[in-house]
Amino acid sequence: MKSKTVEVNISENTIVVASVEQISSDLGGEAVILNLKSGVYHGLNEVGTLIWNLIQTPKTVKDIKAAILAEYEVEAERCDRDLLKLLEDLLAAELINIQNDATV
Repeated sequence: MKSKTVEVNISENTIVVASVEQISSDLGGEAVILNLKSGVYHGLNEVGTLIWNLIQTPKTVKDIKAAILAEYEVEAERCDRDLLKLLEDLLAAELINIQNDATV
């Protein structure tokens, strides 16, 4: 039996927004998120919390990256890699929705 693999292409023009089926709280600069469908809690560090706060309204990956680079001293390549990994993890946990802007 094959396992389902969802191929997701997240690019700098992908629009990301937090799912409505979650609740989150800030605990001392770090976010704790509860997926209401699965009942699973997820924790984010300081940088993850910045990203989480940004995507409470729809944002492009490019805009998220710009905000991180403005706030933290990090190489652009590492920022790209870490941001994409976090977004993939949040998507797999059903905490975000993405939209690839192929219609424009």
